[in-house]
Amino acid sequence: MARRADVLLALLLVLLCAEPATARSNDATPGVRLPAPGAAWDYQIGGARPVPTGVQVVVRDRSEAPAGEYPVCYVNGFQAQPDQARFWNAPRRRGLLLTDGSGRRVTDAGWGEWLLDTRTPAKRARLTAIMARWVRGCGDKGYAAVEFDNLDSYTRSRRLLTRRDNVAYARLLTEAAHRAGLAVAQKNAVELADRRGRIGFDFAIVEECGRWSECEAYADAYDGRAYLVEYRAEDWEAACAAVGDRVSVILRDRMVTPAGPYRGC
Repeated sequence: MARRADVLLALLLVLLCAEPATARSNDATPGVRLPAPGAAWDYQIGGARPVPTGVQVVVRDRSEAPAGEYPVCYVNGFQAQPDQARFWNAPRRRGLLLTDGSGRRVTDAGWGEWLLDTRTPAKRARLTAIMARWVRGCGDKGYAAVEFDNLDSYTRSRRLLTRRDNVAYARLLTEAAHRAGLAVAQKNAVELADRRGRIGFDFAIVEECGRWSECEAYADAYDGRAYLVEYRAEDWEAACAAVGDRVSVILRDRMVTPAGPYRGC
């Protein structure tokens, strides 16, 4: 009898230890809908175009109408786009732009975008209030999820921002999106993939992981719900070879223009 009890106890411990891993991989944030693992997708943030045959997940800018079975709303959550200069230059919002010791705005030179200042709780709260309005607008249009771009802005901040600053802000953004009923995609920043649960990310949208040999980390973290885009043919081929049987990988032009190429693995 004692031996049988020991066996039953051992089986119970195995089940208890196994349960959290299953929950982490399968649980969805309550109230939000997730994309299908491995679903074909298209990245249309450079301009809307007809949805390619078989594509379910479509990412478009928040100014565009949603498309596809699973529409994702692009919001530049960590940087200010050039066409939003008037908005961010308003006196009540000017202090939300990151400046250096000389008072000059810190810019992402690759895209001409000002970095948002996530250094203090007060500024993070004010930025979140703005983004929450934009996210509610995405939900009102019919989007199922949101992608907050430039999570990794701290890497371009001349050491003025820290990873901790952006993680704290990202948590606020995911909470706001979940309250609006939208799932949230992690955008790049592979070093944060293992924190997906603590931050609140539900899936991932990733640029150029093939170029930097990072694709496996996203595929592992998101159980098939990582949607990868490459901008060079050789990187796309590398990503397809590495994880093309596990997640959705596409080739697009860097400006993701409507007339640009589209290829899946």
